Amino acid sequence: MAEQGNNSKGGARNRRLPVVDSNYAHVQPQATDLERAVLGALMIDKDAYAVVCEMLYPESFYEPRNQKVYRAIMELSMHENPVDVWTVTEQLAKQGDLEEVGGPGYVTELSSRIASSANIEYHARIIAQKSLARQLISFTSRIQGMAFDETVDVDDLMQEAEGALFELGQRNMKKDYTQIDPVIRNAIDVIQKAAANKDGLTGVPTGYHKLDDITSGWQPSDLVIIAGRPAMGKTSFALSMAKNIAADYQIPMAFFSLEMSNVQLVNRLISNCCEIQGSKILNGQLHPDEWDRLDKNLNHLLGAPLYVDDTPGLSVFELRTKARRLVREHGVKIIMIDYLQLMNANGMRFSSRQEEVSVISRSLKGLAKELDIPILALSQLNRGVESREGLEGKRPQLSDLRESGAIEQDADMVLFVHRPNGRDLHGMAQIIIAKHRKGATGDVLLTFRGEFTRFENPEDRRLGPKSSGGDTGGEIISSRINGDQQPATTESPFTGDAPTNLPF
Repeated sequence: MAEQGNNSKGGARNRRLPVVDSNYAHVQPQATDLERAVLGALMIDKDAYAVVCEMLYPESFYEPRNQKVYRAIMELSMHENPVDVWTVTEQLAKQGDLEEVGGPGYVTELSSRIASSANIEYHARIIAQKSLARQLISFTSRIQGMAFDETVDVDDLMQEAEGALFELGQRNMKKDYTQIDPVIRNAIDVIQKAAANKDGLTGVPTGYHKLDDITSGWQPSDLVIIAGRPAMGKTSFALSMAKNIAADYQIPMAFFSLEMSNVQLVNRLISNCCEIQGSKILNGQLHPDEWDRLDKNLNHLLGAPLYVDDTPGLSVFELRTKARRLVREHGVKIIMIDYLQLMNANGMRFSSRQEEVSVISRSLKGLAKELDIPILALSQLNRGVESREGLEGKRPQLSDLRESGAIEQDADMVLFVHRPNGRDLHGMAQIIIAKHRKGATGDVLLTFRGEFTRFENPEDRRLGPKSSGGDTGGEIISSRINGDQQPATTESPFTGDAPTNLPF
């Protein structure tokens, strides 16, 4: 606590009485004696600033004059100038702050109080904790005041509170360095696990063999951006992967759909899994063989560890809260988001939408690292790609990512879903790996079956005779779970009415 009296020059008029919280009659968290000790240590040890520079900022100090002294020390250190009583006094005079801190006498007093900088790191951590406590008090007081205001929308207040708390946490979250040995051991563990895995996958498999060969699966802590022009099928590609991951491989995953409702999303999954046209699922006009396929193949989706969320206008702060719970309670190993530009960062103020998208992108990468799981986010492309001429001109490029170059910078991998109109690639889709921070880039060809909104491995599809209803019958669906092959259709016992023994 700051003393109320002091005989040193300028001391009496510059001492601050402790601020008392009027709501709870508490003194604001502070450690002014330690502040003066740290400032004194910085002026007698040329290496001391390097110890505390990542922990302390001018705002970390409670006394305003201590903030000014530390700012002078910081300025000198950043320009690699000596830090001592005389240089700090001169820098304060240059900043116009010398008289406000109490003159040269106060600077001299600071250095004379300390004989050693041995405990400076410990003292600095206490100052940083007191500063964080004050910030939390200020935050909660402001939110409390707004909560009493009946003109404030509570939902908006929740968003703002979550955003401000997230920003506060980000500013104060520091991760220390580590010696390399434990990191090497972790890396060797990953290599050994990959060696024991026959297909060489170290991450979450996609179900697409050639894509997995290049990526070794979606890797933990990676942010993967999947982008494409309108109607190229990026959502279909994401849902096809979701079906492969959750239904085929039984790997828990979450799908956040900001564009479609849960029912719309599941309808597309049913179309994908049961090979029934989406329009027929919508109007219910299924042929007998289609009812039979629905009956048999729906069991493949039932019980799958796939968790869907269709919250509109999802914020990065809501996502973080939900993602943590999904990982903790359901062991989710991968998250998909459809799509990035529909998210927002409520509670934070931005000068432009581009700046907001940059924060969203950076937050998604931070969340992937925090949870140590891959996050796949779909993204739109700029409209400029549509004006380019020729087939090759329509091929997406990294510069086409919409609204922010930060998306490209933050992403560990960027994939484009591209379906050229050329005759040679009819019914095919290119998955263009345009950026791969950990490996090679290149193109992967997949079969696209638009009627079922499904992407397949080209080698997995073997066509049989057409059914009377116009749908493909007798197709063999390859399962990578147990290596066997199961017929997709059998002769239906129904005569056209919907069966009553469906497994739901």
